[in-house]
Amino acid sequence: MAEVIRVKPTHDGTYTVYRGTLALISGLTRLQAERYEASISRQQRADLVSASN
Repeated sequence: MAEVIRVKPTHDGTYTVYRGTLALISGLTRLQAERYEASISRQQRADLVSASN
């Protein structure tokens, strides 16, 4: 099962994207972080579909 991808705000007003407990990228605007989160989620789904075929 894939780890949860989530976006969390930081104390300086930027956002960090996490996979499970691992911070993947930080210092983003909310829009950038949400787009990055969406791209990772799409890739995970594609990987799951490929693995099931």
